Amino acid sequence: MRFLRFSQTGKLGLAVADGDRFYGFLDGDDGYPGDLDKLVAAGGGGLKSAASVLRAGREIDLNAVAYLPPFTGAGSKIICLGINYVDHAAETGYEPPSFPTIFARFADTLIGHGAPLVVPRVSDQYDYEGELVAVIGKTGKHISREAALDYVAGYSIFNDGSVRDWQKQTPQWTVGKNFDNSGAFGPYFVTADEVPAGGAGLAIQTRLNGRVVQNASTADMVFSVIDTVTLLSKAMTLRAGDILVMGTPPGVGMARKPPLYMKQGDVCEVEIEGLGILRNPVTAEAA
Repeated sequence: MRFLRFSQTGKLGLAVADGDRFYGFLDGDDGYPGDLDKLVAAGGGGLKSAASVLRAGREIDLNAVAYLPPFTGAGSKIICLGINYVDHAAETGYEPPSFPTIFARFADTLIGHGAPLVVPRVSDQYDYEGELVAVIGKTGKHISREAALDYVAGYSIFNDGSVRDWQKQTPQWTVGKNFDNSGAFGPYFVTADEVPAGGAGLAIQTRLNGRVVQNASTADMVFSVIDTVTLLSKAMTLRAGDILVMGTPPGVGMARKPPLYMKQGDVCEVEIEGLGILRNPVTAEAA
């Protein structure tokens, strides 16, 4: 199942794919099943029931809606992995990590597919990072490796826009990773049954103005989705709707000579096999 969360005429909407078309409802319509945060918390049965209801809804004109991040992130954790591809570690001067590099993203810094990524006024080092997202589907603590994927409801795409000069001011990356409108998430939430187990072996590519700048496979991750779910659950309770952003492959702008950073007028696309294309124009913060 492939879900689209959107807004239209000021109302929240939810749709599901049926072939190449999407069908659904707006909040307030009879049949609107609720937001994805609630549906994921209800488990796989909740998603299947919602998909059945949504397919009976109106066809959604994708050119007439604003795509939203698939999940609000409100009340949930957005946990990101750094340097989680061997070649990306090498290009940034790190050894491949023996323990995941973990940092947090905040939900109100994120935008959806089609919305503009914003270059901040205080920096000209705004970098792209295409990444796989795994979404937790049920609550668990001390989750075994064997059971880890039972806790993953599905997958999506992320562009972890990073303000490098601010990020590098400190070994704690929080500020440089959390500028307003700096991260893109979407366009869809795709349930786990539609992709290989753990989202493994998917082609991942980032393009800037049509030029391929990152080209890899999720098989190249140092720590897999299974590894990450298992380890994090030893420290914290993972809950339905928690979002794991699985790190970026090599090819980032700061590692290039000369560096290649996003600027006003650019278009950045992240494509992951089976999940779609996350496309965003780039603009500059207003003075």
